[in-house]
Amino acid sequence: MAARFNPLEADAHWQKVWEEQGSFHASDTSAKPRSYVLEMFPYPSGRIHMGHVRNYTMGDVLARYRRMKGFEVLHPMGWDAFGMPAENAAMEKKVHPGEWTRANIATMSKQLKRLGFAFDWSRELATCDPDYYGHEQALFLDLYEAGLVYRKQSEVNWDPVDMTVLANEQVIDGKGWRSGAQVERRKLSQWFLKITDFAEDLLEGLASLDQWPDKVRLMQENWIGKSVGMRFRFRICDPKPGMESFEVFTTRPDTIFGSSFAALSPDHPIAQALAEENQEIAAFIAECKRGGTTAAEMETAEKLGFDTGLSVVHPLDPEWKLPLYIANFVLMDYGTGAIFGVPAHDQRDFEFATKYGLPIRRVVAPSIEQADEPIGEGAENGGGVIVNSRFLDGMDVEAAKAEVIRRAESEGWGEGTTVWRLRDWGVSRQRYWGTPIPIIHCGSCGPLAVPKEQLPVVLPKDVSFDIPGNPLERHPTWSKTDCPRCGAAARRETDTLDTFVNSSWYFIRFASQPSDRPFDRQVAERWLPVDQYIGGVEHAILHLLYARFWTRALSRIGRLSVEEPFKGLFTQGMVTHATYQDSEGRWLTPEEAEAHSGPIIVGRVEKMSKSKKNTVDPDAIINQYGADAVRWFMLSDSPPERDLPWSVSGIEGSWRFVQRLWRIATGQNSGRGEDKALARKLHQTIAAVGANIEALAFNKAVANIYELANAVEKAPASATRAEAARTLLLLVAPMAPHLAEQAWAALGEQGLIADAAWPEADPALLVEDEVTIAVQINGKLRDTLTAPKGSPRETLQEMALASDKVIRVLEGKEPRKVIVVPDRLVNLVA
Repeated sequence: MAARFNPLEADAHWQKVWEEQGSFHASDTSAKPRSYVLEMFPYPSGRIHMGHVRNYTMGDVLARYRRMKGFEVLHPMGWDAFGMPAENAAMEKKVHPGEWTRANIATMSKQLKRLGFAFDWSRELATCDPDYYGHEQALFLDLYEAGLVYRKQSEVNWDPVDMTVLANEQVIDGKGWRSGAQVERRKLSQWFLKITDFAEDLLEGLASLDQWPDKVRLMQENWIGKSVGMRFRFRICDPKPGMESFEVFTTRPDTIFGSSFAALSPDHPIAQALAEENQEIAAFIAECKRGGTTAAEMETAEKLGFDTGLSVVHPLDPEWKLPLYIANFVLMDYGTGAIFGVPAHDQRDFEFATKYGLPIRRVVAPSIEQADEPIGEGAENGGGVIVNSRFLDGMDVEAAKAEVIRRAESEGWGEGTTVWRLRDWGVSRQRYWGTPIPIIHCGSCGPLAVPKEQLPVVLPKDVSFDIPGNPLERHPTWSKTDCPRCGAAARRETDTLDTFVNSSWYFIRFASQPSDRPFDRQVAERWLPVDQYIGGVEHAILHLLYARFWTRALSRIGRLSVEEPFKGLFTQGMVTHATYQDSEGRWLTPEEAEAHSGPIIVGRVEKMSKSKKNTVDPDAIINQYGADAVRWFMLSDSPPERDLPWSVSGIEGSWRFVQRLWRIATGQNSGRGEDKALARKLHQTIAAVGANIEALAFNKAVANIYELANAVEKAPASATRAEAARTLLLLVAPMAPHLAEQAWAALGEQGLIADAAWPEADPALLVEDEVTIAVQINGKLRDTLTAPKGSPRETLQEMALASDKVIRVLEGKEPRKVIVVPDRLVNLVA
């Protein structure tokens, strides 16, 4: 038997065996209990990185463990293959996005296979394949027919150089992230999915997701953003025709007597009408559009306003007039696009009022006696009692809200209502590399669904990226077609779907893959929901929310009965590495930094990223240490929810432990007789490793295995030691599968260890029947004793006084006092 484990030979051999035997192909008809383990599928950007390795190692350990526990496990892999990076590569490298993407898929799948992941590769899919996106088009049309898809004019961020719509996060300091051009706000016809129809259900459903991190549920709750408050109308003094009043929504009607101004969004219809008559207002609105576009950016941006010269009437006092501003921090897509400003109790209003010298009136205070205390350096938005508010004085906040709403409704100027931060999902993208939206535009009939027998609508391959903009728009023939209703010349929709649509249902397609429809409901529901979903917290809002919407929408139209797609969610930490720069500020790879002859600036330890070159190539590490050492390192050095700093010493330590496991498993383990202490340790470890894998506490499971390995090495030869060495292989099989298979075969065991059953812990051996008793004299430890658990106080006292170490210290003296803590300690006071 080989003295050392050769990982390169073992890795290749067992990966081939698993593939030939179809070891990890999931059966849709198995009678076993099912478990669906899924990691968020990757974008095929070129090569995998250590973040991928960590993510997929975690899922793989759980999948392999559950197979050994007797489950039929679905653990698939695929590719989130549409998106802008492929188009950028087409522009920069003069290569077709499809060629670039498929070459990357080939490279990355080869890398993943080198790590021995137990994926069911027979279900591999790529969202850029017509076999996938054709079914997506069919589902889109199902939602369209059900009234869950519509088209409307919507304001977007437009890059005039790249000639494309940008997401808010792609606008940096008012400029396009790639072109650097000043971004314009334009209105375009866009397709939307009616996610707001499901807002209440999406919010209430979070309560059932008790296997999701609390922080993710809170992020989704905030994004959905249910606000209960009041709508009312401000009347404009001396109005122009069409500008008599406007609606305001507030969550704090209790503060209505603290108003000092009203403000409109630059996009509000009244603001737009005023801009047509006033060049200064038009210039101000244009300046606002060049600023940030997100609520987060508005929070930190300077608060700017334009006094329209108009005023509005306070709804509770016709003699009280408030100035009307147009303000850059008021967003049209939340509430009504208009506010009343209460500077004392809202920080944005406070900053605005301070800048423009507007009154700041306290209307909430800790007590009535503090009604006249001035507001300090910022707004106070806490609770308390209402002050300086006429008939509301002395009420608490909630009572005051209810009273204002009651009066508004009885007097007919407002009503209590609920609004949502969530907006319908705009899915139109003016780019090539995405799912073509299956709509035909006819001059007579309007927009119509592509007949399903004509699906998929396939992207043309003969496109050029030499000119900015969407190649589908300028393709000479692709968009030309006939109207399916009247037969007249018509035009295909040239927008493609947001790539989040691709990832909103891929987990269903993994579960069921018929050729003639998106999925078979009966088969899909055998697997759904996903039992354990693993991925980065950066997807906590949009991807997860859209997937939750998609399953609900499919449920509404009768295609699926599962509403929550992911039963359990785990968000893993990142893999980090130090950053390196030369004296001129150029980023260096770790290898370049080591070989560099000049001075090196060692920067912060950060998430591995290609832009800062602080990445480590998994292939190089596998070549040197083997797949199991890499997998072990990913599991062992940090709790999985925290970041994992990459270190050479860490991977070397993992390699040494893999070799140590080989020696323990294949060494001389013959012997006779029972070792009770080792048997107890073995069965406690079986239980602990299983529980920790189920809890995704992989670092704790690794620690359990370290302890058992130490105990086996120290134990004398016995039948128990031989059993423990064999069982150790079963326990490490999910984590170091190549080593486990190699040693299993070397020991002459039958079949694959991947197919072996997880060992059962003996409940009788999980309970300690002996305890260690600390013996102290005047509080100082002098000896430790082993005693039967539950020993009487008298017995423990006799054992302590009989200790040779205690006798030497006491020198024949009787202790003045004896304190006994059962099963823990004996303290002698001399």
